[in-house]
Amino acid sequence: MSWSIEFAPLVPVPLLWAAGIVAALLVVVLLFRKSRGALWRGLALAALIAALMNPTLREEERESLANIALVVVDESTSQALDKRPEQKAAIRTELEARLGKIKNLEIKWVTSAKSETATGQGTQLFSALNSALTSTPPDRIAGVVLITDGQVHDIPKSAAALGFDAPVHALLTGTPHEFDRRIETIEAPRYGLVGQSRDIQIAVRESGRGAGSGTPVQLRVRREGRPDEVRTAAIDEHVAIEMPFPHAGTNILEVELEPAEGELTPANNRVVIVAEGVRENLRVLLVSGKPHAGERTWRNLLKSDAAVDLVHFTILRPPEKQDGTAINQLSLIAFPTKELFSDKIRDFDLIIFDRYEHRGILQLAYYDNIARYVEGHGGAVLIAAGDDYAGMTSLYRTPLSPILPAAPTGRVLEEPFRAKITDEGFRHPVTQGLPGANATGPDHAATWGHWFRQAEVRPSRGRVVMEGAENQPLLVLDRMGKGRVALLTSDHAWLWARGYEGGGPHTDLLRRLSHWLMKEPDLEEERLIASARGLKLTIERRTLEDQVAPVTISAPGGERNDVTLEQERPGVWKSTIDVKLPGLYKAETQAPSGQLTAVAHAGIEDPREMSEVVATDQKLKPLIEQTGGGLFWTRTNAASDGNAVTLPRVSLMSGARVLAGSGWMGLRDREAYVTKGVKLTPMFTGLLALAALLALMATAWWREGR
Repeated sequence: MSWSIEFAPLVPVPLLWAAGIVAALLVVVLLFRKSRGALWRGLALAALIAALMNPTLREEERESLANIALVVVDESTSQALDKRPEQKAAIRTELEARLGKIKNLEIKWVTSAKSETATGQGTQLFSALNSALTSTPPDRIAGVVLITDGQVHDIPKSAAALGFDAPVHALLTGTPHEFDRRIETIEAPRYGLVGQSRDIQIAVRESGRGAGSGTPVQLRVRREGRPDEVRTAAIDEHVAIEMPFPHAGTNILEVELEPAEGELTPANNRVVIVAEGVRENLRVLLVSGKPHAGERTWRNLLKSDAAVDLVHFTILRPPEKQDGTAINQLSLIAFPTKELFSDKIRDFDLIIFDRYEHRGILQLAYYDNIARYVEGHGGAVLIAAGDDYAGMTSLYRTPLSPILPAAPTGRVLEEPFRAKITDEGFRHPVTQGLPGANATGPDHAATWGHWFRQAEVRPSRGRVVMEGAENQPLLVLDRMGKGRVALLTSDHAWLWARGYEGGGPHTDLLRRLSHWLMKEPDLEEERLIASARGLKLTIERRTLEDQVAPVTISAPGGERNDVTLEQERPGVWKSTIDVKLPGLYKAETQAPSGQLTAVAHAGIEDPREMSEVVATDQKLKPLIEQTGGGLFWTRTNAASDGNAVTLPRVSLMSGARVLAGSGWMGLRDREAYVTKGVKLTPMFTGLLALAALLALMATAWWREGR
């Protein structure tokens, strides 16, 4: 129960003050004149004023609420180092026992989990605390206890930002005299041109002990396809290391620091630089045999590709058309056949013949140059044909035929048909996963718009990845020597670009096709991909075969294991394994084209977390002092129990200003309660109050009359 007096004046409060002042003056005058009954008159006036104030006795029935102590446990990566896991578990066990003995105290345990993203922001202890505060009344918080190594990266600037008035204490794991070395990346490229090199800048840092700059250390540099290199450097010295870009796509360089005796952890003694290798702009030569609706589709596609430099020629008038029109009215420039197909043919990554027929513009020797450019020098040719491929002027009837994968039958199929992907096409990266494809299998047509013309061919080699009218080959891909060749037997891809009957994925198909011809690494049929997230390593194998060989994984310590992959979808096999050590992992397997290799770096996902691992009391100290809390180093009490720790004494205190001291920490008793019921009793009303007032006045008159 709780009692209090409340007032509800019957007249305005200023009037009561005025009446009280007048009454006090009258009593003073009467006392000064030594009048009889002055005191009784004063009591009567006081009773009258009290009656006008209308006092009420308030009786409350209260239920006490428990105080709440929040304990935030740091589960970040740095808390898994050395003996901290055992120390943290012992602290939790002992603290739980001590807090459990305090009456009227409720304990809330909060866990600050490890970062799950590769771009983590370090230890987010107060973010976890704020999440717990959303369901905790601030007026019941007795205090907060942090179990951490002190490396916290989201500390508020002031205690006011916490949102509660209670002490914050910290129980620190680790020891005050730890030291650690790490590699800091000062500057690293994100990309580089294939075949060239760029420099990275690193430095070795040491924290936790007084070793000065200049101490010599050894670095081991690992590059793809090269033997390891050993470098000598000094602590805090900036070191420049060359990073080569041998291929397009992901390139990896690893630098490892030799561990020091007594170092806290070697987990942050390596750094991996991942950068993309990009090729210089690809040069494409597009030769259109004559103007037609599909010419603009090819031109727009290639011109919109920032990685492509396009050279485009259209044959406006073949030699057999002689009508007397002046040459300067037919073309802007003459067709430089010798320069393009003899002198500078190797400058091009891809040559596209778009509805081109042999009509004497190119001499036969130039076709032979193109064939040798493909087989011997790794060039690429794409024949985007129509009915021109079936006639007597077909490119197949030139010295180009030895590299072409299919021969024309002379028949042109002119009927509506929908393109569909073959069984091999479902596995080939050029046609795999095209939007709207016949996802139920090659026996069901896709939902794309119709085409209406196709040259019938008989493939002699290569892979048919798409079919058209009468299930005849529509797109044939082939490797010839060092180069690549593609044959598209219809010139109606432009119907998809125009959106006819809903269109189709012309951009995806034609861009993939052209980039596969130009040897884009992401579009290789036989490919091995390794990637890592933390200490989970994922191996992905892309192939056109029905089965794949096991993949051999080489760990940083030299250990080798075979991994069997499982089919995820047609053409893609995958497996994810857990690895023990952080570092560079190498995957190798056999493919029909030879041995495939891939590398990936497995390790700590949060670089900020592992850049600062030495236990410290300096980061939390300003905030804890503002809240009146304390910082305490915990230590293992090996004399009594190997798992016991020495913790400060915990007390629940009411009205205290100092809440921490040597060997003890305090929690604030908030004395919170909830009101269950209220009873109001008027104190100066009714006959009894009137009788008391009249009695005082009568006594005053009686005393004065004597």
